[in-house]
Amino acid sequence: MQDSSEELKEVMRHWTTGVSIVSSAYKGKIHGMTVNSFTSISIEPPMVVVTLAKNTRTYDLVQDSGKFGVSLLSVDQYELSDKFAGRIPEGGNRFEGIDVFYLQTEIPLIKGGLAWVECEVVQVFDLPASTMFIGQVTASKTSEGEPLVYYNRAYHTLGA
Repeated sequence: MQDSSEELKEVMRHWTTGVSIVSSAYKGKIHGMTVNSFTSISIEPPMVVVTLAKNTRTYDLVQDSGKFGVSLLSVDQYELSDKFAGRIPEGGNRFEGIDVFYLQTEIPLIKGGLAWVECEVVQVFDLPASTMFIGQVTASKTSEGEPLVYYNRAYHTLGA
């Protein structure tokens, strides 16, 4: 059987997605990471899913707290996407110097984005290297602007 993981990576390079940062907080610790594995799965009740690698601090906080937030990034936030993806060296707190706000919990959400949700984890699917967290949306907010788009390993705008 041929190893299809590299083939799947190549296929997924051709899938255009928005860019989001998943964040969580627990016992005074906060962390966040860039993800494009975010989507809605139910409108009634409102539910979303995120998939997080198990070897990340964000995974640990979501697992421990049972809550997460998602900030959908706008076109001018590509540097934040890089920072939260670990492409820019960090000193430990990725939120340092970042303007954040809060909806109903202590989970930091990033200002300047297009939309935000806070979620309570209602179901977990354990996979070999990652975990799918299904979250029921407990709070949300939207704004206007153009989304940051990711395609073929690069950021793009929708353009005209």
